[in-house]
Amino acid sequence: MAKAFASQGDMSEKKITFDEIGEGLYAFTAEGDPNSGVIIGDDSVMIVEAQATPRLANKVIECVRSVTDKPITHVVLTHYHAVRVLGASAFNAQQIIMSNTAYNMVLERGQEDWDSEFQRFPRLFEGHESIPGLTYPTTTFTDQMTVFLGKRRVDIKQIGRAHTAGDAVIHVPDQNVMFTGDIVEYHSACYCGDGHFADWGQTLDNIKAYDVDAIAPGRGDALVGKEMVNAAIENTRDFVESTYRPVQRIAARGGSLKEAWDAVRAECDPKFADYAIYEHCLPFNVARAYDEARGIAHPRIWTDKRDLEMWAELQG
Repeated sequence: MAKAFASQGDMSEKKITFDEIGEGLYAFTAEGDPNSGVIIGDDSVMIVEAQATPRLANKVIECVRSVTDKPITHVVLTHYHAVRVLGASAFNAQQIIMSNTAYNMVLERGQEDWDSEFQRFPRLFEGHESIPGLTYPTTTFTDQMTVFLGKRRVDIKQIGRAHTAGDAVIHVPDQNVMFTGDIVEYHSACYCGDGHFADWGQTLDNIKAYDVDAIAPGRGDALVGKEMVNAAIENTRDFVESTYRPVQRIAARGGSLKEAWDAVRAECDPKFADYAIYEHCLPFNVARAYDEARGIAHPRIWTDKRDLEMWAELQG
């Protein structure tokens, strides 16, 4: 029987957890599905990551309402991917914040990304008919901006390319807690299909320099305590480097995409095969690594057609 493409065969519901990772700071996690973060200020609430649909966003809202009745006024989106942003309308927030680079990526490839991800991971798009359209920010920034939720300061920054060119992190200084989006994962594969392998390690170093006490990663369990934080950062680094190194070797000698795929499997399967969405991410990771190793600096746009052509080449 033909192997299912990406996560088309993954239809099982995931268990939701809602963990406090600092005073008034929460991580919404779901066994490797996309995480969201919650920052409670004096009079209002900021959400980090909006989920793929309003239906899923409402699960985040239910958790928020279990701890506070303060209004949700801000949604911060760490990057442009459909599974992170298309649920934003459910929050009815006054501000939707995104880096200017991420906003430009919505303009460049937002619809193509939506169409592609819808095909790859249908379970995450249950209730998709309630999505009003592409999510656009009301507010953008270059490099960094600060939002005050009453007296609570929230710093939103770009500290390097990694998962995408427009990645942002959110740091709450009073608790020294960070929300990293998909720059850091925990026992979940990194999706690198729009990534920048050569920059990712330095961006992880930039996060490490904050010496934070907790992280809400893009996927996987909340990271509480410096030991767990640092272990997750180094594990993410290992995943990214273990993907790129073998592809560089294959590309340097003019090898094929299929050869790169086989080389990455040999390197990564023994270490990461049991990680959430590992099989989902692998073909896109190899394709992007192969492009970057051959000098294609700007990630090519994924479309549903390109997805299936790439998959056929790898299976051939």
